[in-house]
Amino acid sequence: MKIADKANRIFRESIEKYHETDSVYQPIDNPYPADTLEHLLYLKNWIDTVQWHLEDIIRDPDIDPEEALKIKRWIDRSNQERTDTVEYIDSWFLQHFKDVEPLPDARINTESPAWALDRLSILALKIYHMDQERRRNDLSPEKKAEVEEKYRILLEQQKDLSTAIDELLEEIAQGKKYMKVYRQMKMYNDPELNPVLYKNKK
Repeated sequence: MKIADKANRIFRESIEKYHETDSVYQPIDNPYPADTLEHLLYLKNWIDTVQWHLEDIIRDPDIDPEEALKIKRWIDRSNQERTDTVEYIDSWFLQHFKDVEPLPDARINTESPAWALDRLSILALKIYHMDQERRRNDLSPEKKAEVEEKYRILLEQQKDLSTAIDELLEEIAQGKKYMKVYRQMKMYNDPELNPVLYKNKK
């Protein structure tokens, strides 16, 4: 099975598992061994799925301000976990391709394999939720047609992105492309780099 197909299957599995209870408070139950790519892919999508619903919750116009602040900080933590997990996935690929010697004319891609899989994970969430919307019976014919067209485009995007990911990985395996991982230089969670945090320490 190609990596993109495997990722799409695991992402769908994670999303469906989440929606069995549809609660942001449910703990993850990752079915894959901890040292596998499958484990990381499931974890990545679970983080994305919980955050998707946190973003919905915080947009409630009647949300209690204290609850909104709690959710906002939760989203901040989730963003950091998402970034960390993407880097773990790229580390897996670096190890996987460690014996590949890049060709003299090898090129670097605009994004690493894991960041492309990050987009595929978000796309899986868009497809799932757009599918839920297209199944509603209370949509006007005009709105239903609009949703159906969006759903069609999302499926096309998923197919194209999956192909591009598999082609990238194949080219890396052949030495035609090489990958580098730039660790994210996030500053807002660092008490010594976020001005609001380090100024308040004085």
